[in-house]
Amino acid sequence: MSHWIVEGPKNGPLFIFAHGAGADMDNDFMSAVAKGLVEQGVRVVRFNFPYMVKRGEDGKKRPPDRAPKLLEAYEEVITHFTSQPIVIGGKSMGGRMSSLLADNALVAGVACLGFPFHPPGKPEKYKGEHLATINKPTLILQGERDTFGKREEFESFTFSEKVAVSFMPDGDHSFKPRKRSGYTDAGNIALAVEQLAAFIKEVYSEK
Repeated sequence: MSHWIVEGPKNGPLFIFAHGAGADMDNDFMSAVAKGLVEQGVRVVRFNFPYMVKRGEDGKKRPPDRAPKLLEAYEEVITHFTSQPIVIGGKSMGGRMSSLLADNALVAGVACLGFPFHPPGKPEKYKGEHLATINKPTLILQGERDTFGKREEFESFTFSEKVAVSFMPDGDHSFKPRKRSGYTDAGNIALAVEQLAAFIKEVYSEK
């Protein structure tokens, strides 16, 4: 089986899209966002990190590899697909890894979908320090109710002027709203895709 999926127009702006800790490149969230971006004319590459490739081979669940190994695998994917600066991003852990590669010369912009600022219920274990000094255009799309970083917590987070934040109404870590909110899962995914596609095209137009 292939370790990546490539979709979208050959001449479209390229977006490399990394999965979160617990689900692979083919999960519903990743597939829905990728499909939406392709419809907007973006070329999307999804890939599996090494521990997820192993899970696919033997079916055994594993925790994610350590960050250095994840980043090394990510950089290999980037250099495989491009020699020009591109936009990269990901879901949760994948978004955090993307943001840690902002200094890579092949990265023009970063998108984080559900940034894991801290483990649920452990705000003291903050993982967003580097976002205060990130020097590439960065978009954070966050569910308002995300237990890894809720909307009301953002007042205490420090971001560089390169970071733009948008909240998905009543969304959880995968942007799902509660039924009684009046918002829908499909509506929030569509909103995320619209903002993500606009961000990707804007970064490419400014390169």
